[in-house]
Amino acid sequence: MPRSAASTTRIWDPTVRLFHWLLVALIAFSWWSGEQHDMERHRLSGYAILALLVFRVFWGFAGPRTARFTTFVRGPGAVIAYIRGLGRRTGQAANGHNPLGGWSVVAMLAVIGLMVLAGLFAVDVDGFESGPLADYVSFDQGRTAAELHETVFNGILALVALHVAAVAFYLVWKRQNLVRPMITGSRKRADGETPSELRWSPVLAVVGIVIAVAVAWAVSTGFRF
Repeated sequence: MPRSAASTTRIWDPTVRLFHWLLVALIAFSWWSGEQHDMERHRLSGYAILALLVFRVFWGFAGPRTARFTTFVRGPGAVIAYIRGLGRRTGQAANGHNPLGGWSVVAMLAVIGLMVLAGLFAVDVDGFESGPLADYVSFDQGRTAAELHETVFNGILALVALHVAAVAFYLVWKRQNLVRPMITGSRKRADGETPSELRWSPVLAVVGIVIAVAVAWAVSTGFRF
């Protein structure tokens, strides 16, 4: 085994890493296309984000241990205990999301999901541009959805800023690089630490992708097959 491989441990499978970076890119593109009033590309980006969310929920139950909600969504006691130890520089890096980071993932998925849901029902002021499900609500409800869509995006910006600040805190104070593992899938193993195995099923990943694409397509048509 190469020395570099022997000194690392796998914590993220390829699908989780791809999900993360695609979501970053699509959120940025959605903002840009919205600012440019390019609603066609804005809608396509929204459908892609919806597909990513559906896949991540599926992978949260069918994926490897670090991707599963049951692994990183912990109770209040575990979260409080973790927060109390944040000030210490020492400590082994988590094999996946720590108790606090786990809830930040849930919050991000929920807020992005709300933004996408609002966008599906949104209607512009003139009624020319609308989401694929706008026909199921009144004009006033569609306008409320549009306002919520914009407001929630500002909340996402706040969560992103908090996320970046947390990454910087871990890098500077904890001496833990959280970005590299999300690129390579591995983190440096501490002395004496037993390497952990990360088993995942490409077949289940394909199943999840098919489900996610099918849901996004159905929504994009307004459920009119």
